[in-house]
Amino acid sequence: MTTRESYMPGPAAGAEVRKHGDDWTLVLVRELRHAPAKVWQALTDPAHLRDWAPFDADRSLATVGPVKLSTAGTPMASEATVKRADAPRLLEYNWGGGDLRWELEPLGSGTRLTLWHNINRNYITWGAAGWHICFDVLDLLLAGEPIGRIVGPDTMQFAGWQRLVGEYGKQFGIEPAAH
Repeated sequence: MTTRESYMPGPAAGAEVRKHGDDWTLVLVRELRHAPAKVWQALTDPAHLRDWAPFDADRSLATVGPVKLSTAGTPMASEATVKRADAPRLLEYNWGGGDLRWELEPLGSGTRLTLWHNINRNYITWGAAGWHICFDVLDLLLAGEPIGRIVGPDTMQFAGWQRLVGEYGKQFGIEPAAH
């Protein structure tokens, strides 16, 4: 069983950057061993989001409309909009000035989860490393082995963070942002 103290992220994998001028999109793909309906609940239910995501939501993301997303560990809250919510396969909303699109595809008894996140190119390696860790925490949560979310400033102090940022920087051919 993995504990928060023993957790160590694996190598950087399953990510790419799509560049369209100054607009960069981080694309992350993760194969989870859980059914799409279970993954969907974790992506949309505020109680589940509190256990793995980098933000809290004031309501379920399973329906379109306005939502307040508060960045975990900070006083920052932003008005966001859920643009699409097609359970259990597609979720789109904005957060922190970027758009997020989640696609869930059945894969055997599990799910292929793909995230597209428009992110400032200066922080794309941080975004990749942060979502990598969030996906690990999500997978453990869904397996009944919650270790608590690892996000925000806490992430940067976590073992494996700098390694992941460096590995993603190499994969993307860019220098990671200094912190």
